[in-house]
Amino acid sequence: MADFPRRDGRKTVLGMIHLRPLPGTPFHQDGTLGATLESAVRSAVALERGGADGCLIQTVERVYSVADESDPARTAAMALITDAVVRATGAGFRVGVQMMRNAVSASLGVAKVSGGSFVRVGALVGQTLSPHGMVTPDPLRIMEYRRKIAGEDIGIIADIDSMHFSWFGGGKTTAEVAKAAAGAGADAVSLCHRDDDTTLRMIDAVRAAAPDLPVILAGHTHHDNAARLLAAADGAFVGSCLERSGWGSEIDSGRVATYMEAVRAKGGRP
Repeated sequence: MADFPRRDGRKTVLGMIHLRPLPGTPFHQDGTLGATLESAVRSAVALERGGADGCLIQTVERVYSVADESDPARTAAMALITDAVVRATGAGFRVGVQMMRNAVSASLGVAKVSGGSFVRVGALVGQTLSPHGMVTPDPLRIMEYRRKIAGEDIGIIADIDSMHFSWFGGGKTTAEVAKAAAGAGADAVSLCHRDDDTTLRMIDAVRAAAPDLPVILAGHTHHDNAARLLAAADGAFVGSCLERSGWGSEIDSGRVATYMEAVRAKGGRP
């Protein structure tokens, strides 16, 4: 991913845009796609106005396939939403795609065709047990598909220890998983823990094992701990604390601005 981490030393703050269930999924309500698209655009514009660097558009369908696959209608809907967000925001605003649970190929395709700049991958190496079954990624297939669509310009941020990924069976440290993900082609890795001190230790371990690998916080940041955690990490995915009425609601630009002020207070952004 170009300029990631940023050469100017600024941290990359990426707001989460949580979508309603899309067409082609069991809990989609017919006729709601337009409202979902408009809500996503409003949230992206609020993030940009508040000073965030970009967003991650993430599907929230309640139940998922664990395979690298996506219903055609769902993929088409995601492409429409991503295109609308890209068109509504400036050239420097990064737009990412994550089609849960691990529909990486479809996410890459949407990002490439619709103007996105990165994808977040729930599982790139190893296996992780999810509520919907075992997620077993195929990194060779993922990288072959990225090459096939000339998508090397689409960054891959891989979860390595987070709410979406935990190395199944144990036996691998977070740092070892980070090195494996980087070896498979990840441009950055994403991690988090509910305990701030644990998160900082995880970041330190990854830095020691892979000094040049960007580390993005996968969650659990808020206005009170953002400065401390982002002093150590290269960026963060930020969700609930920016949303107007709790998880899944629209982004509030004022909350974004306050979060960014907290990061700047400790030198995270000049």
